[in-house]
Parts: sequence; C-alpha cells; structure tokens
Amino acid sequence: MERFAPLLLDVWREVGRHIELGLAVARCTPLLARRVPVEEVWVRRLDLAHQSAETVGPSQSRESLAAPTIAELGAFCRRERPLRGTAASVARRLPGALPEGLEGEVLVCPLLHDGEPAGLLILRAREGRHFEREHEEVARALAEPFAVALANDQRIAELESLRRAAEADKRSLLTRLGRDDLSESIVGADGGLAASMERIELAAPSDVPVLLLGETGSGKEVAARAIHSRSRRAAGPFLRVNCGAIPAGLIDSELFGHERGSFTGASTQRKGWFERADGGTLFLDEIGELPPAAQVRLLRILQDGSFERVGGTRTLHADVRIVAATHRDLHAMVGEGRFREDLWYRLAVFVIHLPPLRERPEDIAALATHFALRAATRFGLPPLTPTRDDVTLLAGYAWPGNIRELGAVMDRAVLLGQGRVLEVAKALGPAGGAGPRVTSMESLAIPPVTGPLPEPPGSRLDEAMTRHIEAALARTFGRVEGPFGAARALGVNPHTLRARMRKLGIDWKAHRRR
Repeated sequence: MERFAPLLLDVWREVGRHIELGLAVARCTPLLARRVPVEEVWVRRLDLAHQSAETVGPSQSRESLAAPTIAELGAFCRRERPLRGTAASVARRLPGALPEGLEGEVLVCPLLHDGEPAGLLILRAREGRHFEREHEEVARALAEPFAVALANDQRIAELESLRRAAEADKRSLLTRLGRDDLSESIVGADGGLAASMERIELAAPSDVPVLLLGETGSGKEVAARAIHSRSRRAAGPFLRVNCGAIPAGLIDSELFGHERGSFTGASTQRKGWFERADGGTLFLDEIGELPPAAQVRLLRILQDGSFERVGGTRTLHADVRIVAATHRDLHAMVGEGRFREDLWYRLAVFVIHLPPLRERPEDIAALATHFALRAATRFGLPPLTPTRDDVTLLAGYAWPGNIRELGAVMDRAVLLGQGRVLEVAKALGPAGGAGPRVTSMESLAIPPVTGPLPEPPGSRLDEAMTRHIEAALARTFGRVEGPFGAARALGVNPHTLRARMRKLGIDWKAHRRR
C-alpha cells in the first residue's frame, strides 16, 4: 500500500479543492487511472429515508429503489467490505448497487459518513484488465476521501434547498408588502426630504452616532435604514430596538444580554441587542424613554464599546454603529434633568431633523400614489392612483400621524373602493377613523357665515405670526435653540421654528447684539 500513498494524497487534495461531488469525481478519475486499471469512476449516493439512489459520474441519474433493495444496500455498507466481479455478477449479488447499463469488471466499495451508510464508490476496470486484491485495499483507502466529498456535496445541496426556500419566502413577503426589493423606497428624497437626505448622505459613510429627530410617524426608521444601507456596514445586521417598549426590569438583559442563572427565568445564556448587532447598526428608537439607570449603562458602551452581560464577569466588546431617534425634545429634557447631558452629547454628534408631513405638501401626491399601489398589491386588487381631487383632499388635512397615518388612510381608501376607485373622502372622514375633520359648515353647531370673512385686527395671519416670532427673537437676542432660545419661549421645536422663519423671510441675525 505504500506505493499508493501519493495517489491517496492527490485524491485528498482534489476532494478538498472541489467540494462539488461531480467535479471531484471528474478530477480524481485520471489520477486513479494512472496508478490502477480504472476506466471510469462513479459515486452512488444512497438516500435510505426516501428509498432512492443518485449516481454521479460519467453520466448522472436518479432512481427510486424498493424497500428491500435499499435495506440490503444499507447492510452492505455497514459490512465495509468491497465487492468485485463482473457487472452482471455484482448486480445479481447486490441489486441496485450499479447504474443501469454498466458492463465489464467493477469494484464496489461502501461509503460511510458518521458511521451511517452514505453511498457506494464504483470503479470500472479498463477493457481486458482485472482488479486484484491489492486494489480492494486501495478502494477501502479511497472510501474516506470520497465519503467526505459525498458529505460536502450533500451539505451544499441542503444549503441550496434552504436558499431557495428563503428566496421563496422573501418573494412572498415582498409581494405582501408591495415592494420589489428589501431596500426602503424614500419618497420625497428630492422634495420635502431633500435637506434631510443631504445630511443622511453626509453622515452615512462615517461611524459617528446619528440622532434622528421628528414627530411620530415621520419616517425615522426609514431614515435609519437609509443610513445603514449607505454605510460600510451595509452587509452587517441592522437591528431596531424600541426603547419605550422594554419593561424597566428587562432593559439590561435586552440590551446587553444575560448569563444562565443570572435571575429567575434565565434558563439559558442570551446575547443582547448590542452583541447581536456587532459589525452592523443598532437603531435605538424612542431613546428618550430610557430610564436614568439604563442611560448610565448605555453611556459606557458608547464611550469604549465594552459591556458585561447581566450576571457575567467577563468584559465583552461590540463594534456597533448607533443611530438613535426620538419624537421628544431631548435638549429640553436635559435642562429638566430627565436625560443625561453627557449621553446627549454622545448621541447628538450628528443631528438630522425629519420634517412632519404638513411641512412637505409637495410630497403628498407621490406618497399617496406609493401607498395606494402598495396596498393594491397586498390586498390583491387592481392598482389605482389618486386623482387630482383626491390629492386636494389629502393636502387639506393636517396629518397629526404624519406618513404612518397617510399609509393607513390609503389602505382604507383602497379597501373601500375594492379596485373600482380610491375612496379617499370616505377614508379621511370620521367614520374612517382618521380623526376629527370638518367637512362642511353644517357639521358645526353654528350658522354658516355669509359674505367675506372679517380680516383680523392689525394684519393678516402671516404678518401676525411674523411679529410674534420677531418679538421672541428680540427677547432672546436672536438665539433660536437652547434653554434661552426663541423656540423654548414659543413652545415649538427649533427645527420647526427655523422652517417657519424661512417661509416668512425672518432673519434671526438682525436681532443679534451689536
């Protein structure tokens, strides 16, 4: 057997180099032919559970076998002794062992994987040549690398089956969501969200923490996913944590994980959100809802990336990019002592404001069309787009629930119309659940006003608003943000105030101290 050692080494190399069974068999055949009288090589995979055999070699085939036949082949494999002779004699002694039409002298060797029957290695001798006893020993030595090749090929087949199943699930989910791919479409990126998208493009390539500010339903998660997909971590995980939905007693366990037995009910070790997001992005939604104790522990991991699981003593590290979001005024909460100032400075390295839908009227038509088409796909109805009258109705609504509410309204409009028309008016009315809305003067308990409405004393509404904002800027010497800014004095978000000042043409610099 020593003279066949180089042959075995070459076979092992080819099996390791080509994990696909067909390619491994093709590459190993000429190696065997140079040292033993082999003309062709087959590997016959046995599936005892499904009573089938698949042949890989010069020709490919798959066939079903009777239960007694497959059982006999399994028993032959467990004996681990090769069988040689003419193809006809081997077929009589061991039915089902050879592919159909095989002729000449053959050598059949069992293949085992983890002690269980996996298949058969079949060698066919060259015409006029015969296998000797030493060739049986060679075949037994070859059984191990070919069994490994068979196991690798089986794993590839299983992974491919799982991949196809996952792709089918993905296509099904995308169909239900009315989308073509997993990337979130950002409607209004060139319209009302243009300024926000510019800041997203600036922040995404770096790893700096980003703080997203905006009202509920304004699209903060979509913005966070856009940051992740444009970053160098796009191939890593993106995990969303709603900080306001975690019970106070479980915050540490959820964020940092716990060890087995660390508290009642901790029957197994659990990785926290930070550990699971390693190499990717962690989106901390509603960060303003974190209690003070959790804020302290969050500050540590933001400083050096280190943390400990609950009940653990080993310091762990996580490479995570943080994107936080809130609809609250965190700066005001810092001044009131409800949010840690040092954590605020860690999170607010790069702040992005997402305007509410009422400040994006130019995007309503595109958003309504997007949601209408998505709803039609999800509900299996013909696609319809909003008419000009529909858009006018939508533009006249205040949208306290922002984009999330618009999506719900369009879902109702599609369902109410049943593919015939979009019932936007019904979807917006009180019966549709979109909140109180005045649709006519008769709905009020006052008589309608006839003739022109009286103008407010002094000037129009915009002029009155301008004077009000300028008075606040004069008192704060042109300061817009901060504890002593005009936004605090007026009780509005600083970004909202700036947008209103731009619309009214108010220059805050004119009120600065000279």
